[in-house]
Amino acid sequence: MPVRIRRILVLQMAGVVLLALMAGFALRFALNRLDGDGAAPAGGAAGVAAVSLAGRTIVLDPGHDGGNSGAGAVINRLVPAGGFDKECDTVGAQTAAGYPEHAFTFDLAQRTAVILRARGARVVLTRGDDTGVGPCIDQRARTGNDLRAAAVVSIHADGGPVTGRGFHVIAPALSPDKANATILAPSTRLAGALRTAFGAATGLPLADYLGREGMTIRSDLGGLNLSRVPKVFLECGNMSNSTDAAALVEPAWRARAATGIADGLTAFLREGGTAGAAPPD
Repeated sequence: MPVRIRRILVLQMAGVVLLALMAGFALRFALNRLDGDGAAPAGGAAGVAAVSLAGRTIVLDPGHDGGNSGAGAVINRLVPAGGFDKECDTVGAQTAAGYPEHAFTFDLAQRTAVILRARGARVVLTRGDDTGVGPCIDQRARTGNDLRAAAVVSIHADGGPVTGRGFHVIAPALSPDKANATILAPSTRLAGALRTAFGAATGLPLADYLGREGMTIRSDLGGLNLSRVPKVFLECGNMSNSTDAAALVEPAWRARAATGIADGLTAFLREGGTAGAAPPD
């Protein structure tokens, strides 16, 4: 065989080997990504974030309001709360340095809304600014009911004992008027999904001063008693505790907290409202 032809054949064979090696590398890279090497698995945060929430309506209920402290006559008046009457609203907690709960909840709700809207959801807040009064607890519940929301999260920060740490989720118990019975099971599942996602995103521990395993079940909250759609309260941390407060005041931490709330809601809705673990009895 002439030398010139032999060289051409050698070059062709080398090219085939190189192409095979490149193809093998590409296949290995793709399989690694599917297995979670270099990308989050389908069940992780990236998988949750990739889920479309188009057609879903979510209500975020940032607790309290900036004008409540100067409107005692308004927020102290009694309104229906599901078999009994209760004050329209309250002023809320604050850190030792004076950072108020109403500002925290409104900021966090806005951050969460941005993420959920990017995933396709229709998001409505129960208040549009942090300078008003209220709205009252019955009106807050009515917002979710009127919109037939797929889920509602009432965002708060606790004012617990200074030695207590952590966050907890409040799920509804049967209200005194027994009118919220249909939302108890899905709300409990929402609470479980939110507890898991929020803890993973923020690194904050479960509350060690009330409830059990980061969960409480209550029948004294008008916002839960009056809801006719799945709803929970999220107490994002204890403002009275210096360690928790240091996290709550940080914008970077609130960004992670917003992702945790959005991921919890997304996980719940991804499963058709069946995601999450039930809280203990």
